[in-house]
Amino acid sequence: MQVKDEDISTLIELQHNDMELLRVQKAIADLPQRKTIVAARKKIKAIEEKQETVGKLRAKAEEKLANISEEDGRLAAKQEEAQKAVDSASGYRDVEAHTREMDGYAKRRATLEENLAAVDAELDKISAVEKQISTALAQLRETESAATVEFQSQGGELKKQETDLTASHDQIAANLPADLKARYDRAAKHCGGVAVALLRDDACGACRAPIEQGHLIDLKAHAPLGECPNCKRLLIVLPS
Repeated sequence: MQVKDEDISTLIELQHNDMELLRVQKAIADLPQRKTIVAARKKIKAIEEKQETVGKLRAKAEEKLANISEEDGRLAAKQEEAQKAVDSASGYRDVEAHTREMDGYAKRRATLEENLAAVDAELDKISAVEKQISTALAQLRETESAATVEFQSQGGELKKQETDLTASHDQIAANLPADLKARYDRAAKHCGGVAVALLRDDACGACRAPIEQGHLIDLKAHAPLGECPNCKRLLIVLPS
């Protein structure tokens, strides 16, 4: 590919800039605090989902409790009415009928009391789980917060370098013709950020693959810029 000497210089400058940008980004990714933050947030999300599930269980149990209490209240009122009826009854049959009615209410209330105890026990278990969840979340959030402070302190300079190098990339790339910049971007995406290599000893300086004689003749004929037939990087062919 026929390009100007200044374009070759710009490509080399851009590649140097982007290699440094890759180094800085890797250094940021490798900060131990970053891994701690990511792990803590993942655990927090999982525990918050569990917290939501436990919250639904509590709501359901509290609804049961309210229904039991409501029914027991109605039965207590009926018991009281039945007792008044017994007290004011004028005959044995009336007393017997109202007494049976009271016994029915009493049995049902006894069952409700058992149900109430079961729901209370269920709520106690839910409360214990909620306490464990709250403790775990508090510890994880404290870990996340501490790691974030450390990350911001240690990673602050690296982030500044990343911002500066990204801006520098844009400034340098703006000096390339649009078609050449597009080729650079495609090669960078395909090759993990390393888009440019030099032809060295008839081989690609990046992937080290030797260039076959036919390709080599073609590359030199279209110097100073070609493409590695193996890795597809832009290949700079320097004068012999």
